[in-house]
Amino acid sequence: MTLEILTSDVLSRVRHGFFTRRGGASSGVFSGLNCGHGSSDQTEIVAINRARAAQAMGVAPNHLVGVHQVHSPTVVTVTEPFTDKPKADALVTDKPGFALSVLTADCQPVLFADAEAGVIGAAHAGWRGTLEGVLEATIDAMCALSAQRERIAVAIGPSISQRAYEVGPEFFDTFMMDDPQNARFFAGGEGDRMFFDLPAFGLHRLRAAGVGVAEWTRHCTYTDAARFYSYRRATHAKEADYGRLIAAIAL
Repeated sequence: MTLEILTSDVLSRVRHGFFTRRGGASSGVFSGLNCGHGSSDQTEIVAINRARAAQAMGVAPNHLVGVHQVHSPTVVTVTEPFTDKPKADALVTDKPGFALSVLTADCQPVLFADAEAGVIGAAHAGWRGTLEGVLEATIDAMCALSAQRERIAVAIGPSISQRAYEVGPEFFDTFMMDDPQNARFFAGGEGDRMFFDLPAFGLHRLRAAGVGVAEWTRHCTYTDAARFYSYRRATHAKEADYGRLIAAIAL
């Protein structure tokens, strides 16, 4: 099966893709293009999947670079391939020949580009990283490489949608302590439960940071099991593990 790669019109001037699970070599609960070495999938199978993604992006496998994601606002500037993955949740570069990548399974994969300056970025933005400023930190790191924020185009790829993201009162309180205006990203559920709109929150933070354009592809990881891995869906199904989707961008 061929790879399925979703793209965004706002990033049409650079190579990029939000890869679905289709077209990979993994089997079982990982069936498809599992690109996460952090999963319990076979290491050699994950390597095959990542090589397929690298080929699709037009780079060598060791130039498909990623980080050891830890739900932080930490950004790494890429100038050469990593020998050991740094602990971070975003990458930026102005060097051709690299594909910056992030792994997700409900969190937001976010790709950035100032095509005129030749500066790109990629961020893994779950609720914690988004709240702590990973998106703004990525923009700042791009601007340090000569990007201009008003020229930066941003696309949020497949993420968990509000209708599937049920949370409790402690989660809500965390956002209220940060900014009472965050209440707009929650909808009421049964009892004390609520539903959180992660992509809307991400778009709000990006637009408030002054980027030129930002959009969400409007794909929900939880509700489309044929195309996407989902940590929350795997948890609800009591599955032992789950695959990781890859998103990548290159100059």
